[in-house]
Amino acid sequence: MTDRKTHLDPRATALLVACCAFWGLQQILIKTTVTEVPPMWQATLRMTGAVALLWLWCAARGVKLFERDGTLPGGLLVGLLFAGEFICIYIGLQHTSASRLTVFLYAAPFWVAVLLPRWVPAERLRGMQWVGLALAFAGVVLAFSESFGHASSEQLFGDALGVAAGLMWALTTLSIRATRLATASAEKTLFYQLAVTAVLCPILSMLRGESWGFGYSGGAWTSIAAQTLVGAFASYLAWMWLLRHYPATRISSFTFLTPLFALVFGVVLLKEPLTPQLLLALGGVALGIVLVNRRVAKPA
Repeated sequence: MTDRKTHLDPRATALLVACCAFWGLQQILIKTTVTEVPPMWQATLRMTGAVALLWLWCAARGVKLFERDGTLPGGLLVGLLFAGEFICIYIGLQHTSASRLTVFLYAAPFWVAVLLPRWVPAERLRGMQWVGLALAFAGVVLAFSESFGHASSEQLFGDALGVAAGLMWALTTLSIRATRLATASAEKTLFYQLAVTAVLCPILSMLRGESWGFGYSGGAWTSIAAQTLVGAFASYLAWMWLLRHYPATRISSFTFLTPLFALVFGVVLLKEPLTPQLLLALGGVALGIVLVNRRVAKPA
């Protein structure tokens, strides 16, 4: 049986903040590398490398990936959803700005909060927690509000792909919690997602006519290595472990930190301006996360 906790403890909180911080940095890594390495080919290298690392990890720890345990249907489903999310993100970025797509992508915690309780009643949020979720999302919208103005039809198409990506992220979470994957190891759950994506990404890359190669600069390879080792392997494995042991609605609220971390890293690494708007957004997200994760008295 899975030892599932009802609230986040300091270890879970630290892991979540670390994951969100790297995912924010990862947005900058992808953005700066895509000029040299085509996006779907970059995703192919990243996911294939992560599959290899995960396989080695499981072999060293004796984690079984191919035993018959009834997780195959759910595993293939989450694999397709995970791949679809990234495909929507990469294609969406060709049609709309990263800031616009980020806002729509990080509506995912709302989808989780609305859909998951239908299958897992214990995940239901209460009044003040919904306020916290709305406040955190409002912080993200505030941080990126300057990018919202008149939108062309092409931008609206990219925005729609951002919404689709956020929905697929939420459906991935739901599928993990509502199928046999709820009791599978974090490694096996992640393996399904990485393996399916590693198969689909090169196919899509070929269909899009991307050029393949390996003669990239040291900076590009460093970026891909970080995306692979820390991003697709370590941080996603930590996320799968968190989903197995903690409430999905509560940990999903932390993902609102990711786009704000991206802005903070932009300030630190790219010398972008630190605005009062960003500071206010950070405060709103932090307060929202506190409200979502506050202990709620059980009804008598």
